[in-house]
Amino acid sequence: MVSINCDMGESFGLYSMGDDVAMMPLISLANVACGFHGSDPNHMRTTVQRAKASNVRVGAHPSLPDLQGFGRREMKIEREELANILIYQIGALVGFLRAEGMELNHIKPHGALYGMASRQEETAHAVCDAADVFNVPLLGMVNTMHEKIYQERGHTFIAEYYADLFYRDDGGLIITRVHDPVDPVDAAERALRAVEEGKTKSTNGVDVVVRADCICVHSDTPNAVEVAQSVREAVKDYLAEAA
Repeated sequence: MVSINCDMGESFGLYSMGDDVAMMPLISLANVACGFHGSDPNHMRTTVQRAKASNVRVGAHPSLPDLQGFGRREMKIEREELANILIYQIGALVGFLRAEGMELNHIKPHGALYGMASRQEETAHAVCDAADVFNVPLLGMVNTMHEKIYQERGHTFIAEYYADLFYRDDGGLIITRVHDPVDPVDAAERALRAVEEGKTKSTNGVDVVVRADCICVHSDTPNAVEVAQSVREAVKDYLAEAA
């Protein structure tokens, strides 16, 4: 069975990011920003409350400490300090979840941190060091350090496929500072193939091996709602309420 997840709660102060209200009913897992790349205490609590109202499970979406760069710039941080940075953020979200009578469902690193953990053993271990504290599954990509290190460390690994991003020939994601609109029909067709065949095409037309325990649609993709609706319809026969 497959879940649809979305990175949410990324607005900050008076600055708005993503249509969380429209996206929430279309997903089963919300990855909530924890203040270091987006969000703040008010947005975190509001997002948790919205998730509760829509029966959506909540995971932490912690980042490198890069609010100005939206967490999409790599940084050099030693393993122990990075683990502490993650524990700090996840712990804050756990507080808001407890305030609403909810439990933490999973952890998914954000942006550059996600990419670093896919390639660098020490970064992947830092993510696991933080996850050891909270004992919840970790989201990541197959055939990367996510899968290798997370499972070696005894964590439940949930393989993620990205419906609104494109893949390189080596299976890595093409990450940009700003997400462009994507064709909802094409995104849905690619997502369904990922679920049924475990493959997607790279930008060069090469078949890349993937696994779609869950499918991500980013809330800051300009036409995110249309993409999520199209993807949800395409994979409806495989949907589960949560991973």
